This record gives sequence, structure tokens and C-alpha cells, in this order.
Amino acid sequence: MSNTKPTIIGKPLPGMPWEERPADCQDVVWRFSGNPVIDWNPTPQTSRVYNSAPVPFGNGFAGVFRADHKNGRAHLHFGTSKDGIHFEIEDNRIEWVDESGNPATPSYAYDPRVVNIEGTYYITWCDDFPGASIGMGRTKDFKTFIRMENPCMPFNRNGVLFPRKVNGEYLLMSRPSDSGHTPFGDIILSHSKDMTYWGKHRLLMRKGGSGWWQGTKIGAGPIPIETSEGWLLIYHGVSGTCNGFVYSMGAAILDLENPAKVLYRTRDYILTPEKPYETTGFVPNVAFPCATLHDAATGRIAIYYGAADTYTALAFTQLDLLIDTIKNNSEV
Repeated sequence: MSNTKPTIIGKPLPGMPWEERPADCQDVVWRFSGNPVIDWNPTPQTSRVYNSAPVPFGNGFAGVFRADHKNGRAHLHFGTSKDGIHFEIEDNRIEWVDESGNPATPSYAYDPRVVNIEGTYYITWCDDFPGASIGMGRTKDFKTFIRMENPCMPFNRNGVLFPRKVNGEYLLMSRPSDSGHTPFGDIILSHSKDMTYWGKHRLLMRKGGSGWWQGTKIGAGPIPIETSEGWLLIYHGVSGTCNGFVYSMGAAILDLENPAKVLYRTRDYILTPEKPYETTGFVPNVAFPCATLHDAATGRIAIYYGAADTYTALAFTQLDLLIDTIKNNSEV
């Protein structure tokens, strides 16, 4: 194993949220002491905000947030934060337009991811085309949101773009699914020249292995982080217990030039529901990662995750610690 310390390939982000690992903690991922960062009833119309995606923007942070309205329907809302911890979520949902400027807001939308590719913020989510499908859109200013063509046929979930082209092509991960809790659940990698037509589909990762925590299904989480060791992918794994599903976090390292090649993958989860805000809520026992912030100068990583389908929570890790854990406990 190389003695060279792994590094994040990207920009410094000195203003990102951070908390050092407690002295008595041996976990590779540790929780923010101020969790949850978004609690019940964050705006007048909404009951819960979770499974959401902040990104650096301007002098602070902006993002697209899953907000479950008090009629039970999920929509995407815009939000901002100065410090990545305290968020102001708009009460009204995002109103989308199509390429011609006509209204194109989905009847429901949830679990967004956001990525900046060459100055444009691309958003993926799960929408209503028809049933569980991947929606895609873009914005440059978080004021005008343009809905693009759906990249995949239904049924599908967990659409996650890579932050740059690889070998001249955009890359999208997804998890083909049905409209419920599917009995199949592997991650697929798709390619596109233009963000409209997608193909050259490749199997990326299968559920299961010896890790029962990911035996029911898996799905890509935050946007992959480019590192000197490869693409760092944090993902969720689901187990089926006699008391329902449990969502935990795992991590993998993908080859930089051929991301369909998994170099390392954690045998054990890196975080599982343990705290009351993760084990108790609208849907108990869920830790669902959707976004990260990371600082190339220090290797710090902040992970935003939905907790119990009720709260937005925050956890931290250090790149070298996480890479070592993945490599030393790998099962591909």
C-alpha cells in the first residue's frame, strides 16, 4: 500500500462546516453534535425536510431540498445557508419550466442531488414519469430552474451524476426499481455525450455480499468525490429485518478513468441508525446520504443525510481515514 497521503482533487472550501472527531470516538464517520440540523415543521407548508443536497454557492451555500408537505406529498424546495448548518428553506416549492419556458413542475419530486458541472448546477431527483423515475434539470442562479428530458425509462431511482466528464462523456448512476420496495437493487452506470441521450449501460455494483446491511438493495448517495485514489462513492445499503427496512451508509472507490471498475468497497457499514433522530421518526431506522461538502486543502468531508425520513443530519469524516478504512476492510 502506498505511503502517500490521499488527496481530494478539487478546490479548497475553508468555510465548510466541520467538527473534530471526539477523543473517545473510534468511528471513521462521526456525527455532528448539533444534529439534527433541520427539524420537524421547518416552514409553514412543510412537515419534514430531509434527503437533501446543499452545495457551495456564492459566499455560502445553496441547495435543493426534499420537503414533505402537510398533505403528505413531496416537492423540491430551494434553500440557503451561510454556514452549512443553519438553513433557510423557502416555503414554496421550486417552479420548473421546460426548454421553451413553459411550466413543467412535477406533481411530486423527492431525494434530489445537485452537482456543479462547468458552471451549471444539474439537479436529479425521483419524479412522476410515470411512477418512480429519474428527473433531471439545471440552473445557473437558483432562480430559474429548467426541466430537462428524463434520462432513463421508468422505473428508476437514485440518479447521481459525476462532477465532470470522463473520456468525453457524462456519467450517471441509477438504481433500476419498481414503484415500491423492489426485490432487485443494483447500481447501474450510464453514459451520455449531451445530457439528453443516455446509453452504454454498465453494471457498477451489486447488492449483497457478506454484508447483510446491504443485502436488500443499494443506491448511489452523494456526488462522487474525485481523489488521488479514485472516485470516492458514498452509498446507501438496505437490509430487511423482521421489523422493517434499515438504511445504512457504505463507501467504495472507483477507477478514475473507468468508473465502472470498483477498486475497493466496504464490507461493513460506515454509519448505521443508532441515534434517536435516526431510529425514531416518520420512517424509523434510516440514514440516507445525499450530499457532501469537501475541502481539498485539508481532506475534510461533511456528509448530509436524511434521518428517519424526518430530519436533515450532518456527519464528518477525513479523507485519509475513510480511504484507509475502505481499503483495509474491502470486499469487492
